[in-house]
Amino acid sequence: MFEWIASNISAIIICAVVFAVIILDIIYLVKSRKKGKNSCGGNCAGCTMCGGCCGESQNKNEELQNINGK
Repeated sequence: MFEWIASNISAIIICAVVFAVIILDIIYLVKSRKKGKNSCGGNCAGCTMCGGCCGESQNKNEELQNINGK
């Protein structure tokens, strides 16, 4: 058992680092979501999910753009 660990220690360390980065990313996304931030970048004008994340505020934005003729 210890021989296997010793021979694969570099792969184990790399996997542990990748796993830690993924966990930290998930924690960051959860905290951002609780603060009300979107993970998409906030440019709803060209978003294919229009209305899916912004909802009513995006609809108001579209109405204003229609009124202004853009």
